[in-house]
Amino acid sequence: MSRQVALLRGVNVGGRNMVSMAGLRELLEGLGFEDVKTHLQSGNVVYTSGESPDKAAAEIQAALARDLGVDVPVLARTGTQLGEILKADPLGDVADDHALYLVTFLSGKPESKPIKELDPDVFKPDVFKQVGKEIYVWCPNGVRNTKLSYSFWEKKLGLTATARNWKTVTKLHELAIAS
Repeated sequence: MSRQVALLRGVNVGGRNMVSMAGLRELLEGLGFEDVKTHLQSGNVVYTSGESPDKAAAEIQAALARDLGVDVPVLARTGTQLGEILKADPLGDVADDHALYLVTFLSGKPESKPIKELDPDVFKPDVFKQVGKEIYVWCPNGVRNTKLSYSFWEKKLGLTATARNWKTVTKLHELAIAS
């Protein structure tokens, strides 16, 4: 059994894919997950499971579509993995506003070639760094203004992606290790 965090992409944004957090908790409890907690209204769920994060994410994604009619990607990480992501902090020396510092979570480790082919100067003042299955993005001019969105990474890498700011990742880690 491990504490895990599911990251649902595109829930409760712009009046689409509306899911109540109480309904989301109930859905996960119905799947057999334990000690289910949600954070914010944007599809962040902390729970305990004996499944691997990838298998748990697939179960949650299927149940959302089947039971709630919400077809959105779901990625998951363990609380330990979130701790490692926070510890890596490759842009911590430049990212001085945690609301503008993103972690883009990927469904798998990307091939290095497409990332190496990117010219960092094209994205300035934004900065990015890939570590494992995550891409860290510093967007000093705002998250809405960055070219380095989750959809950019999906197209570039052929993987599913979703992003959370540093403040949210930190809080999710705290929730995951608190229980």
